[in-house]
Amino acid sequence: MTVEETLPFADWLRLREPADAAARAEDLLDALRARPTGNTPTVIHDLGSGTGSMSRWLAARLPGPQHWVLHDRDADLLARAAEGMTGVRAADGAPVTVRTSCGDLTRLTAADLAGASLVTASALLDMLTAEDVERVVAACVGRPALFAISVTGRVRLSPTDPLDEEVEAAFNDHQRRTVDGRRLLGPDAAAATVAAFARHGVDVRERPSPWRLGPEQADLAAEWFRGWLGAACAQRPDLAGPAQAYARRRLADAAAGRLTVLVDHTDLLAGG
Repeated sequence: MTVEETLPFADWLRLREPADAAARAEDLLDALRARPTGNTPTVIHDLGSGTGSMSRWLAARLPGPQHWVLHDRDADLLARAAEGMTGVRAADGAPVTVRTSCGDLTRLTAADLAGASLVTASALLDMLTAEDVERVVAACVGRPALFAISVTGRVRLSPTDPLDEEVEAAFNDHQRRTVDGRRLLGPDAAAATVAAFARHGVDVRERPSPWRLGPEQADLAAEWFRGWLGAACAQRPDLAGPAQAYARRRLADAAAGRLTVLVDHTDLLAGG
């Protein structure tokens, strides 16, 4: 597989699911676990659910009956997510039910989240614009919202290479690119989300949630690297030449178990 060839999106989500689960800041759940439970299911809306990794991870860590509403614009991913929730139980063995909602997340309103006790999302914020963040935050106000695995733009590879910092900068510029008239926030999204909640008078707790990829995650590290470098070259075509030798070095290191990667993320809990 070359630098340009990457996995289908659903396969990428499957590959990264264990790393996301290991990285999420579980101490942020203490406030959510302390909330009273009864016979009435807790209603949880998961935004940008993809194949359902967040719902599977969190449902098993919260007590009491739960009803999940999974939101995504991709009907195929939603079907996979709903299927993946089969047999999932709450932390105390209580039942977990699910329904799906296919549509544009950036157009969600408070009415769409009526009755929700909690809103969650994972690896979503960096794909939003400043205007999207304002709308999503306004819709969430009045209930806890847990946003996990938001990129910060900081990456560390070991052993180091002279091209690392240049590729990192190009990738971050790509994350902030304009697509169809929409300027994405990329690594600025978490800070923008904290600021948006502050404007509504809502406090946000923030925790680091980095991926730490070593020899045991060599497949994920290599796939992440291909996407990271490919995006950097799309942003800076002048990198394409030196990127070929750089890719060969890095992918050889990954295959040999010599490469370690830290991809920094942050988790946010608003109003918890």
